[in-house]
This record gives sequence, structure tokens and C-alpha cells, in this order.
Amino acid sequence: MQNWLGLNPYTDFADSGFVPLFVYAIFGSSRQLAVGPVALVSLLVSNVLSGIVDSSDALYTELAILLALMVGIMECILGLLRLGWIIRFISHSVISGFTTASAIVIALSQAKYFLGYDVERSSEIVPLVESIISGADAFSWPPFVMGSVILAILLTMKHLGKTRKHLRFLRAAGPLTAVLLGTIFVKIFNPSSISLVGDIPQGLPSFSIPKAFGYATSLIPTALLITGVAILESVGIAKALAAKNGYELDSNQELFGLGVANIFGSFFSAYPTTGSFSRSAVNNESGAKTGLSGIVMGFIMGCALLFMTTLFESIPQCALAAIVISAVIGLVDYEEAIFLWRVDKKDFLLWTITSSTTLFLGIEIGVLVGVGVSLAFVIYESANPHIAVLGRLPGTTVYRNTQQYPEAYTYNGIVVVRIDAPIYFANISYIKDRLREYEVEVDKSTSRGPEVERIYFVIIEMAPVTYIDSSGVQALRELHQEYKLRDIQIAISNLNRETLMTLSRSGVVELIGKEWFFVRVHDAVQVCLQHVQSLKETPKMADPLTEERESSFQRFLRQRAEDSSLSELESGNQTSLVTKESDPQLEPLLSRKSS
Repeated sequence: MQNWLGLNPYTDFADSGFVPLFVYAIFGSSRQLAVGPVALVSLLVSNVLSGIVDSSDALYTELAILLALMVGIMECILGLLRLGWIIRFISHSVISGFTTASAIVIALSQAKYFLGYDVERSSEIVPLVESIISGADAFSWPPFVMGSVILAILLTMKHLGKTRKHLRFLRAAGPLTAVLLGTIFVKIFNPSSISLVGDIPQGLPSFSIPKAFGYATSLIPTALLITGVAILESVGIAKALAAKNGYELDSNQELFGLGVANIFGSFFSAYPTTGSFSRSAVNNESGAKTGLSGIVMGFIMGCALLFMTTLFESIPQCALAAIVISAVIGLVDYEEAIFLWRVDKKDFLLWTITSSTTLFLGIEIGVLVGVGVSLAFVIYESANPHIAVLGRLPGTTVYRNTQQYPEAYTYNGIVVVRIDAPIYFANISYIKDRLREYEVEVDKSTSRGPEVERIYFVIIEMAPVTYIDSSGVQALRELHQEYKLRDIQIAISNLNRETLMTLSRSGVVELIGKEWFFVRVHDAVQVCLQHVQSLKETPKMADPLTEERESSFQRFLRQRAEDSSLSELESGNQTSLVTKESDPQLEPLLSRKSS
């Protein structure tokens, strides 16, 4: 990686992979994430800085260190301002597709250590495959056989560790076994065709203050880009590992932990670091359960840098490649794709888009496209909310979606709809269009009550409406005026307090009329039924003298008749039976004053 980035090995390996480990273990929230230099961030740093200064210039290293400080400050600001909610838009389908494609790319990038010849460094699968095919003439058997044998041993130990409890230690011992076997083989046979790790600088990084602040302004766009990509990659990996290990990830703490790690790292000559995909996978496969694994890892790395660098010189590169491949194989989540295909085609499409773009366009573009498509789905669902026509379940006062409950019946002249989303500027047009459709498309085969030719009342159930903005308020005003011109009355039921206060302050409650706001749908239906019945019947002029002569007993009988008539209307029977006892479930729920 150091040749790719243009930094010296000491800065790349010792500084960026040592200090941030300790800091993140203290401030981070992931229990398995391994922080350090990663290929994607290295590529971004290299692409930007190579356009400013030559990689052999000392300023190149200073700018890389300054970038670490700037990225760390930005991440800390995001964490302190509690903007971790932004990460919630990374859905599980995006993370799964991203990790699957990244695992394949990383595994292919390790192929050069198995094949014995150089392969082009790329985060895209096509250049990798083309490079592997074009260099096939330089294929070498010794590293391929050795790497394959070590990989087979690792996979066997992992399988035994997963399936048999008493052999669980084999899962964690796999990487160490691979290193020991490879090193022993090299020490004994000294094969010239197998590449080794080689020299590693000895000693711990020293404290130094970042320089070249004069370039800070020109590096801000780059720092923003690296911050965004680093957060998406790191938090995406951390969320995937958290889901696999059954715990919740605090996005704000994660951002703050990454930021502090980069800030401290910049004072020890480190360039921008983030969660490493391959090392985190190895860390997880080794059985890491807490952040203490990072401190242990850092302590072991410190001891190794001080005393053991000469021992690592003889580790075969193919053995390390086998460790990485065995770790990322478990992240190829094809089972998730099968599950999404069965459960939700939309999420399967999101998984496919993310994995495909990551494979063919690179990790950075893949994540951004996945998040973008995920946001597009969210915006579409928000702008086109679910709206249901409600009907009454037989024998109850409960109203449910008529498509979900075919036995639910409606009433002639009345449409009851439920809006299952907040009402705001993006969805008001869709809501108004659907209300107009429901007004026209009425299923009269399941309707009961007085037979009328058209709709007189539209009852809107607003229990799921948690918020309504000024555009939504204006839309209700317009809808009321439009219905009023067609002699249709709006009734609203089950408002929450915030929405009711908004409508009250805006004057909509007074415009529609307080008498048309109800606690329950059934209350609204009762009142509307009475009005529909009164519209159907031809009103007769009452004789004042006759009414004066009406006895108290006659008035009592008339009141009983009205109550019974309402119950009969609700049950679908149009004939009023004064003497029939009403079903208690069909009793009117609105209190009425006696005459």
C-alpha cells in the first residue's frame, strides 16, 4: 500500500495503524472494527495530493498528515452535533450489498500473492479480472499451492470452530496457525518464488505537530469527500458487524471515535484512517467481542514494532492473503439476497444495485449509489403514502382497510379514508388525487344504509398523521372549498394533539366546523348517517299546534324511534322498527339530548 499511496512504509504501517487503534478503542462504539489505513482512503489521498505536489516531496507527507487532522475535526463535529442519524439512511440492504461486493473485490485483490505475479490495484472487478487474465503467463505454482493449502486449513478450522463447541478455539487460532505454518515452511525450504513481507522499520512513532496549514483551504473539499467516504465505509462495516454480533451501534459515538482517532493520529504522523474492511473481518472471525480487542491489538503491534520486526520478515505474503480471503468469504452474503427476493423485491433491487455498482464502478461509487437509491425509495414512499378506504367490521364499531378485510362494509353516501403518513408539501398532490379517485370509485356491492346516488361525506381518519405542514394546511383548505362547491362535507377523526393545534391555529377547524371533528371514525359515521337519511327523506312541515299538544309519552316514543332508526341504518336495514331491541354493539356512541 505504501507504494500506491506514495508515503514511506513507516508512516503507512507504524503510524496510521498503531496510534488510532488505542484511541478508537476508548472512544469508538464498535466492538470488532479495526481502525487503520485502508485502500479506498489511500487511493483518494493519492489522487488528490499527486495533483498538488510530487509524492517524493516532503510536502506530500505533510499534506497527508494535515488531511488526517481535518478529517478528524469534521468527524468530531458531526458526532458532537449528533448528526449520526444521517447514517440511518444506510439500509441493511445497502450494507449487505456493499459488504458482499467489497468482499469479492478484496479477495480478488489478494490473488496476486497466490498467482505469483502483480495484479493491477483497483477497487473495480473488471480491471482486476483483466489483469489476472493478462498476466497468466507469469503464473507460479509454489505460492498458489502454499496459499491454497493454508486457505483450506483456515476454512477447515473455521468450520470446526463454528459447528463444534469444544473446538471453538480453532476459529481464533486459525490466523496464527497460518502465519506459523508459512513462516516455518519458508525457514526450512527457502523457496525463492514465494514473496515475503520483507523489512519493517523498528520503533514507535514520535510526536509531531501537523504542518502546511497554508494548504488547508484548498484541502477542504478533499477532506469533506474523504470524511463522507470514510464514514460510509467505516460505519457500514461497523453496522454489518454489529448486526452479525447482535448489538446496537451508536452512530454519534462512532463518528466521534473515528474523529478523535484521526486527530490523535495526525500528531503521530498518520494520514487519514478509518475502519478497515479486511482487518475488521479478521478481527471478527478471531472472536473479538469488545473494544478491548483494539487495545490488545495495539499493544501487540507496539511490542512487535519494538522487538519483533525481524521475525515478520519471513512471513509469506500468500499466507497473509489466505487469512484475508478466509475472513472475507464469510461476508459474501448471498443468503441475504435470497431472503430479500422472497420477502421484498424492492430491497432485493436495492441490494442488487449496490453490489453491482460496487463491483463494477468501485467501492466509493457503489456506496454512494446505494445510499442514493435508498434515499430515492424513501422519498418516493414519503411522496406517495399509503391511503386506505375503511369499512366497518360486522358486529363491531371497528373500521379497517377494505382490501385487507373484504368482509368490512361501507355506507352509501359516505367514504371513510385513512392517510398513513404525515401530510406535507411533497405528498399533498398525491393525497388530493387519491381522495378524488375514492370519491368516484365507490364499491356499492358492499355498501349499506340509505340508497343515494352520490357521495355526500368524506371522513378522513388522521390517526397516523403525526405532522402537517403549512402546505398540507393549505391543501385541506382547498379541498374543503372544492368539496363545498360539490355539496360534499369533510369530517375529520382521531387527530393527535400536535396536528389538531396546527389546524386550530391556521383556522381550518373553524373553516370546516368544530362539529365535524370527531374522536373516533364511528362517531363521524353516525352523524353522517343521520344527515344522509335526512337528505333522502322528504322533510314534512310540522304543525306547531300539533306539536304543542304532543304529550310527554308521545315525545318519549318519538325519541325511541329516532334511536332505533339510527341503529337500523348502521346495520344496513333501511326499515325503522321502533319496538325492536337494538344490538348493544350497534348502539349510537354520541350522546344526544332528549327533546
